[in-house]
Amino acid sequence: MEFPDPLIKGRLVRRYKRFMADVELDDGSVVVAHCANSGSMLSVNLPGSEVWISPARNPDRKLRYTWEMARIGSTLVGINTGWPNALAAEAIAAGKVPELAGYASLRREVKYGRNSRIDLLLEDPERPKCYVEVKNVTMRRDLSDGAPVEFPDGVTARGTKHLGELADMVAEGHRAVMFYLVQREDADSFVLAGDLDPDYAAALPRAMAAGVEAVCYACRVNEKEIAVERPLRLDLG
Repeated sequence: MEFPDPLIKGRLVRRYKRFMADVELDDGSVVVAHCANSGSMLSVNLPGSEVWISPARNPDRKLRYTWEMARIGSTLVGINTGWPNALAAEAIAAGKVPELAGYASLRREVKYGRNSRIDLLLEDPERPKCYVEVKNVTMRRDLSDGAPVEFPDGVTARGTKHLGELADMVAEGHRAVMFYLVQREDADSFVLAGDLDPDYAAALPRAMAAGVEAVCYACRVNEKEIAVERPLRLDLG
């Protein structure tokens, strides 16, 4: 996925009210950018960090910019949670995710379960339906060599609910896959942050025991594009 317009570099002043961030530009001015990430953003919202924002194409939009990425250590991290579903769909269509290859069609945001929408639904006349839930991963609290990325970065009752719904799809004879999309490229493995959400950390192994599959892929991130690049090892204890 290439950014349609050149990104603008700045420094993070603060992130506040969940959806807003003050960014200081090179000329010293401060602009307010929309923060599409509603999570805690633990480890990736450090004041003073280099950040990149995109200009809004809609002249009537209240906030003229969107926060896209931050430099943490030597790594760029994509923080915009509006992109993961599109990135996953793009990668599947391009054959970059062998686990999800071979389906005739892909639909997004399809109603299912208990008043929910599945992120991606893969269908083929010769195969069971495949329900794919995509989660954005940005947290890496330990920046030392070999340290993993972690999920979730806070309590996610909604994420736990989704795991139960995926297990329900397996029970109905379908296939269900939890897709962790990592918008950074400085780790080789993925772990659950059980200290932040023990319920979710217990729910994933339970869902997998019920037949839900899990995959994790890291992205190549730079100022011009974000693209799914390689699988990461799941270390689930």
